[in-house]
Amino acid sequence: MDDLVKQAMFKWPNVPACFGWLGLDIRGNWYLRDDHAQSAGGFTCGLNSAKGSMLTHGRLIEFINRNYGVDGNGQWYFQNGPQRVYVELASTPWIWRVNEQHCITSHCGHLVEFRKAVSDEYGWIYLETSLGFGLVHSQDVLYASNALANSDWTTVEPICHADIERLYNFQRSPQKRKPI
Repeated sequence: MDDLVKQAMFKWPNVPACFGWLGLDIRGNWYLRDDHAQSAGGFTCGLNSAKGSMLTHGRLIEFINRNYGVDGNGQWYFQNGPQRVYVELASTPWIWRVNEQHCITSHCGHLVEFRKAVSDEYGWIYLETSLGFGLVHSQDVLYASNALANSDWTTVEPICHADIERLYNFQRSPQKRKPI
């Protein structure tokens, strides 16, 4: 996390969190979800209008990537200065890029180590890594398949798509929680 972000959190500790305004798609792209996008439906509903506007500004994306994290409830967020902006996930909190040498990098640019591969009933390939759990980018499925076929990675285990959030302790659509 950036030092300026930490300083802002200390200076303004009670800024309310923001929900529904930022999304991460299955290709690791960030989306700004204005009121119109939010009123069109949930981020994961598959409608283009519900996704919002894809962010393309390089420095903004780098800032989000550096300040991306998770809270104790499995809700992923971007720490924007003193404000937490919770992220709507189209699939998983991490999107993995795999290259020809079977090296794995997160959508935020972190190089990670392979731990385990799983696949759901739809044929999607997910990886457990040193950083956490995520979906293999659709353009890199061939490289992941080659790593499995060559036994560079252990064999893929089956998983039920409906169980992924619970088993890997994350929430695709974070919600504001009432104080206890």
